[in-house]
Amino acid sequence: MSELGTQTGVALDSAQLPQTVEPRNPGMALDMDVVMNTRANRSAIERRAKTLPGRRSVKKEYQAAWLARAISCIDLTTLSGDDTAGRVARLCAKAKQPVRADLLEALGLPDLTTGAVCVYHDMIPPALKALEGSGIPVAVVSTGFPAGLSPFHLRIAEIEESVKAGAEEIDIVISRRLVLSGDWQGLYNEMKTMREACGDAHVKAILATGELETLQNVARASQVCMMAGADFIKTSTGKEPVNATLPVSLVMMRAMRDYYEATGYRVGYKPAGGISKAKDAINYLALVKEELGDRWLRPDLFRFGASSLLGDIERQLEHHLTGAYSASWRHAVA
Repeated sequence: MSELGTQTGVALDSAQLPQTVEPRNPGMALDMDVVMNTRANRSAIERRAKTLPGRRSVKKEYQAAWLARAISCIDLTTLSGDDTAGRVARLCAKAKQPVRADLLEALGLPDLTTGAVCVYHDMIPPALKALEGSGIPVAVVSTGFPAGLSPFHLRIAEIEESVKAGAEEIDIVISRRLVLSGDWQGLYNEMKTMREACGDAHVKAILATGELETLQNVARASQVCMMAGADFIKTSTGKEPVNATLPVSLVMMRAMRDYYEATGYRVGYKPAGGISKAKDAINYLALVKEELGDRWLRPDLFRFGASSLLGDIERQLEHHLTGAYSASWRHAVA
């Protein structure tokens, strides 16, 4: 993967990247021909995904550069029933300074931050207060997260309340039963209504891929949600038995590529759940680069839904600078 590092370079914090404004995906009419013609060859997909870690190996400064990029794309997340304002404030402090200050200075990335902080609705006020002036957006899970089975009018009201409270990104969950029963019109209508409720806030559609049974369902659900105006498609809530995987990611990325080629609009991607190691983050970034290209390797189009991932990345960066591994407890997230 040395070529991967060489092509992308080492100036990876968002302040050093060219500032571009990606137009939001406006959606389109539901095209059932496209949906029903969408296929997924499971054996080929799994074979392709399996070869990626073995073909790609990144070392030294290139590894550090890719890990810094991964940090800039993390939605630093706490979604626990015992969340408190204090815990969220500590998480936000970590988002503003994700790596120890002396390490950031040594890397030449003193302004590096995470992509966002993701919390429940009730934690919006403390998150906004802690992030004031940082430019880091607050993302909120909504629509009866994680199951998405509350009455529809309440799910829409939840979105509207979170937007009113100041959330800039809304992570919604789709109704899995609509996918499993092949009700693509119902899924389209649901997603479109949720997109409208978000207003100016960006909407990430969580497919809960571990509960959709087949890769073909994942591919078709991805297409329908993008047609309905999703700004991002996201693998998982993190609460399912199976969350983000490379095969599922490959399917979703190819759906995104097809959508871009058909409409000219880029939709963002967010793998979430189970990504806790630095080496896994690099595998996902490599897959994005190969399937979608460099433009998707920026926080406005790619995010990791993670918490413990940041601690392992910080540990690897310290090893890059000092040559020694520190104990993982020295890199607590919050």
